[in-house]
Amino acid sequence: MKLDLFDYSLPQKLIAKFPLKERSSSSMLVMDELGNISHRMFTDLLDFLNKGDLLVFNNTRVISARLLGKKDTGGAIELLIERVVKNKVAYALLKSNKKIKLGSRINFVGGHHATVLERKQKLFLISFSSNVSKIIEDIGELPLPPYIDREPIQLDSERYQTVYASESGAIASPTAGLHFDESMLRELQNKGINHCFVTLHVGSGTFKPVKEENILDHDMHAEWISIGNDACDLILATKKNEGRIVAVGTTSLRAIETIGRKNELKPYEGDTDIFIYPGYEFTLVDMLITNFHLPKSTLLMLVCAFSGYTEIMAAYKEAVDNDYRFFSYGDAMLLNRNSNARFNIPS
Repeated sequence: MKLDLFDYSLPQKLIAKFPLKERSSSSMLVMDELGNISHRMFTDLLDFLNKGDLLVFNNTRVISARLLGKKDTGGAIELLIERVVKNKVAYALLKSNKKIKLGSRINFVGGHHATVLERKQKLFLISFSSNVSKIIEDIGELPLPPYIDREPIQLDSERYQTVYASESGAIASPTAGLHFDESMLRELQNKGINHCFVTLHVGSGTFKPVKEENILDHDMHAEWISIGNDACDLILATKKNEGRIVAVGTTSLRAIETIGRKNELKPYEGDTDIFIYPGYEFTLVDMLITNFHLPKSTLLMLVCAFSGYTEIMAAYKEAVDNDYRFFSYGDAMLLNRNSNARFNIPS
């Protein structure tokens, strides 16, 4: 399965650099199970959901994981904390003009400092002089995605978080959830649409481009997930009562499909490196709310697996033609699972 199959042309002007004034005011491209497309607003979501359906939200919270420091030599260095291992130890991505040596000391404002201990593939194990959470609180910056291509502003501290974010640990937002505001959540509840929370701490790998010509050679990154008893019970009850499971974002989908493929729905806490591409047979999710994804990305491959390769690529072209806003601060899609998608494998 060739990587170029998942490429598309996107004008730079369609990349959303800032959020809209209101969370729920985005456009929404809707695709039914046969691939038919309609153009709606996100506030129309309730028209497509029924009493007894279950929305699965990812309640991860983005941390201020970007740290700017200097080496003892005076050279600038940037850290992006990927995962906290212990109170004072974390894995991080490092960016520097020169090769980073093990044992190097990094100095931060406020008297904080850190030492590079070892390297694991593209990540470095870093020992900090204070608790990582304290350093993040003191000097950390919100890590906006690279395609936004600007420094974070005060607005981002609110709008790059979902209104239900509660579990700190992500370095990128589960952006499908950014469209929901408190008013819409109340309307969903009043209609009898249920919800539950899972946690997937989005890592830097979400922006990692696939480089292998054959996508099956791609080394999928691991991310930490937690799915509790309440979520499992609600998913099972919804299925039993013939309601639909609606994943809010690819992160929620990947989390529950991780436990779904184990053939028995039980609470789980640990890593997932599930890679979903055309040919995958879904076990739990019936509908997916998502944003538009980067060309040649694993997330574009996921939605092609969910709703059909031909159908998704046609939808993306139509979205471009209709000036939809793309990526994290962009517009939404509401996708129904195409049961025939796994038989429609591009070659």
